[in-house]
Amino acid sequence: MGVIRHVVCAMSGGVDSSVAALLLKRMGYHVSGVFMKNLDSLDEKGVCTSDKDCEDAYLSCQVLGIPFHQVPYVKEYWNEVFSDLLSEYEKGRTPNPDILCNKHIKFKHFCKHALNTLDDDAMATGHYARTSQEDEEMFRQKNVAPLTGRFKDRFEVRNPVRLHQGADPFKDQTFFLSQISQEALRHTMFPLAGLTKDFVKKMAAQAGLHHVLTKKESMGICFIGERNFEDFILEYLEPQPGDLVSVEDGAVMGRHRGWFTLTLGQRARIGGLKDPWFVVDKDVTTGEVFVGPTTNHPALFRDTLQTGRFHWITVDPPPVLVKTQMMDCHFRFIHQMPLTPCTVTLNMDGSLWITLSQPIRAITPGQFAVLYRGGECLGSGRILRLGPSQHTLQLGRERMAAAASLVGPRPGPPDQAS
Repeated sequence: MGVIRHVVCAMSGGVDSSVAALLLKRMGYHVSGVFMKNLDSLDEKGVCTSDKDCEDAYLSCQVLGIPFHQVPYVKEYWNEVFSDLLSEYEKGRTPNPDILCNKHIKFKHFCKHALNTLDDDAMATGHYARTSQEDEEMFRQKNVAPLTGRFKDRFEVRNPVRLHQGADPFKDQTFFLSQISQEALRHTMFPLAGLTKDFVKKMAAQAGLHHVLTKKESMGICFIGERNFEDFILEYLEPQPGDLVSVEDGAVMGRHRGWFTLTLGQRARIGGLKDPWFVVDKDVTTGEVFVGPTTNHPALFRDTLQTGRFHWITVDPPPVLVKTQMMDCHFRFIHQMPLTPCTVTLNMDGSLWITLSQPIRAITPGQFAVLYRGGECLGSGRILRLGPSQHTLQLGRERMAAAASLVGPRPGPPDQAS
């Protein structure tokens, strides 16, 4: 009989983490469930949604017959996630707190708590993702010879652990894991790696986990709940009123309460207009937010961007990129958006220039550029700069054409005597 291996499963109170814990138990692991409370926050009805999630996580552990614990990370979440979020909004960017929460809370503080404080061998989550080591001997419970020594001490630093997309293309969550460390990934299991969402729900129903089947999936920024985003962010940042300016002719179309209340691509609320206008750019130095008519205005489309220092899952950039400074791969900056072919260029400071095969709508500074190659998530980098929009390029071409017409045709070469 193999050595009992202890695994702590992060329980969110949803169906995915509940079934992840169920699978671990069926595989023969000694499992405990832990709920992380990350932020004290009330929805518009004055209800703390995390309390209900905690109750559901506890009930799942009761049904599964595994120990339940709760750990508070309110201080850590505020210092390492929420403060960064506010700072990014003030700079005119749109952050992704879900990626940062995984990086700093779940796969740093919680991982250390699981391995050191709870003295477990590994941690697990309900993410739809897969690692390159899950078929290795250390992650297989059946038909394994008895081991000597501690399970977590058997992780040898050999080849780096790679992060691969899960089997369900519609639920793949490697996007949200693109900033986690190699050390955390080496000690993490993803029991749902080979499953689809429909199959997970069937397993939950068969196991009597009915309380999590009726819950709505969390969408958007988890701690905002059902509240209006503008009202929420203005609880933390002072209003900075400014003009909504037409990108086409510079006309003032209306007013806003702060550039941080708006993000690229969203509909701008402008009274008195028959057709909707959309946010296409910002200038935090003047407080102006530029808007354009139609949801597919050329000012919203760009095909180049620059990241900050890129975080590679395997720590080092791919050899082909190191050798040639360029590499072809695929890009996305929103979860579930289609992967777009791109070419990346490695800069001396570790940042990347990314050139897309086609312009994409509303690429947003502050979001993360996540790269993929052959089903592998390579990592991500925060988008800091954007290349010119299709609208800007078109204006440039028109000006060049106008200037050329004023100069007139250039004289041809003189005739040569025969």
